[in-house]
Amino acid sequence: MTSSLLSCNILLAGVGGQGTLVAGRILGEVALTLGLDAKVSEVHGMSQRGGSVVTYVRMSPSVGSPLIDEGEVDYLLAFEQLEGLRWAPSLVQGGTLVVNALMIRPLTVSIGAATYPEGIPDLLERAAAGRAKVIALDGSALAAANGSPKSLNVVMIGVFAARSGLPKEAFVSAIDRVFPEKLRAMNQSAFAAGFEKGRTA
Repeated sequence: MTSSLLSCNILLAGVGGQGTLVAGRILGEVALTLGLDAKVSEVHGMSQRGGSVVTYVRMSPSVGSPLIDEGEVDYLLAFEQLEGLRWAPSLVQGGTLVVNALMIRPLTVSIGAATYPEGIPDLLERAAAGRAKVIALDGSALAAANGSPKSLNVVMIGVFAARSGLPKEAFVSAIDRVFPEKLRAMNQSAFAAGFEKGRTA
C-alpha cells in the first residue's frame, strides 16, 4: 500500500457501458478537491458495450505517468467478476479488491470459443491468500435499489470511499460536479449505499 492516504493507485475494470470512465472522472474530481494531482487514463479495451474496459486513476501530491505497473495497484474496483480475476495480479501487497457479483460473458464465451470460469469469488479469495483484502458484493442490486442499475459505478466509488479513508465530503461534492442536477439525487443515493457497504465489509 502506498504510504499515504493521499497517494494511491486505483484500477477500474469492467466492460463497455458500465461507466468506468465516469467513475474515473469522479475520482479525478475528488483529487482536485483535496488539492492533489491526478491522472485518469483509459488505456485498455473497447468503448462499445460488452468490450473489456480498464481505467487507471493515480492521485498524489505529484503524479508523473498515468500508467500503473503490475503489482502497484492499491485498489482494484472490478465491476464484473471475470475482470476482477483478470486484473487481480495488478494488486500491491496489502491492496484491496472490490468485486461486483456480476457475470457478463464475453464474445468468445458466447460463441463457444472459451468458457466462463466458475467459482470466481473463491478463486479470488485463494489468489489473494492474505496478499489483498477481497470485498465481494452485489453492487448491481444495490444500484437498482437506489435509483438505477446504471449507477453501479457510483456504488463502487462509495465502497472505495469508505475503505480509503479519504474525506466523504470530497466524494459527495465531486458527484454533484460530474452529474447534471437531475441525476444527482439518484447518484448520491447510490454512493451512500456503496459507502455503507464498504464501511461494514
